[in-house]
Amino acid sequence: MKREPATVELLAPAGNFEKLRLAVDYGADAVYLGDRHFSLRSAADNFTLEEMDRAVAYAHSRNVRVYVACNIYPRTAEEERIARYLTDLGRIRPDAVIVADPGICLMIRETLPDMPIHLSTQANTTSLKAVRFWETQGVSRINIARELSLEEIKVITAGCDMEIEAFVHGAVCVAYSGRCLLSNFLTGRDGNRGKCSHPCRWQYHLSEELRPGQFLPIEETGRGSFIFNTRDLCMIDHVDKMIAAGIASLKIEGRMKGRHYLAATIQTYREAIDACRRAPGAYQAQDRWRRTLAAVTSRGYSTHFYFDDPGSEGFNYAGTGPEPPYTLVALVLDRIGPGRCRGRIKNKLFCRDRVEILSPGRPARKDTILEITGADGRPLAFAQPNSEVILRLKGDGYPDDLIRRLEAD
Repeated sequence: MKREPATVELLAPAGNFEKLRLAVDYGADAVYLGDRHFSLRSAADNFTLEEMDRAVAYAHSRNVRVYVACNIYPRTAEEERIARYLTDLGRIRPDAVIVADPGICLMIRETLPDMPIHLSTQANTTSLKAVRFWETQGVSRINIARELSLEEIKVITAGCDMEIEAFVHGAVCVAYSGRCLLSNFLTGRDGNRGKCSHPCRWQYHLSEELRPGQFLPIEETGRGSFIFNTRDLCMIDHVDKMIAAGIASLKIEGRMKGRHYLAATIQTYREAIDACRRAPGAYQAQDRWRRTLAAVTSRGYSTHFYFDDPGSEGFNYAGTGPEPPYTLVALVLDRIGPGRCRGRIKNKLFCRDRVEILSPGRPARKDTILEITGADGRPLAFAQPNSEVILRLKGDGYPDDLIRRLEAD
């Protein structure tokens, strides 16, 4: 099915309520989140049922859709708990439930026959026939397997009426569509049940059987050997091609990522989709978008399988990506008056620091911390993480603005 830029959805992660609010403010059309038991990011803060109820109401009041992940691979003994959970979701009324397991799909059809079902990338959907099968099971959207190229996706979208969702940005697992047993074997933590210890990011050495205790480097670098460590996905230069391929929803990975990552990536891809909407056929990624994405923590970037096999270009053997030039130092909670705002400190912030402020819906702007005042009204030379202080700026700060410091300064 051909997609017009005006109908393409930007789908963003929400690891907790504060991040959900940021995702909404910075331009997401929809968010995906999970509870603390049945989604694949158990290490994220996640939501209680009460928090989820509040989150759905908040998002819906701002015309943003909410998809709830229930995408673990369950055991038979968990079926009753999942059934109760699905009943609770029916009361909360999200816009869809994301599943990977056919059994949970069947339970939703039995328990919540009117609830839309989105199929997770964990289901490894790689062909048009598979898409048509899932359509017969009542699935309305599929997050297509990450191993497909844009040309393969185009064939699928042209041959079905199903909504196809695909990742546009974020971390990529070394395993097939994210289904991995490394964590199970090495740490006893099941990655397919939300407990991955990320052993694909570890440094490895080679050991020879007759030389116990002697560890040989597999590849010499200054930082070690990271043979499973994939680069992150970044498709900012190719948003128009993803839309032209018929993809209905562009998904940003990262329920466990920080606020700076969330705001920067959502705002960047929001602007990119809007640019495609304003001038179809004339899309060109802006340098400032690339600079913004380079300023958040990553393992370096690749387009992975979208343009055929990435080969060694898809891996980062150095362990981490470039050191980001910015540090997030504060989240603005309230505007008190001209040039004055209340902020929650994320990293140590000094009076006279030169900073940059990210705001929903407009470009980043330079500013300076002119004054810091503590809760007791006393002036401070610096503010410590996790404190709430009053900041005086040259300009203004508004709720959900992010204040970051350029480390070169």
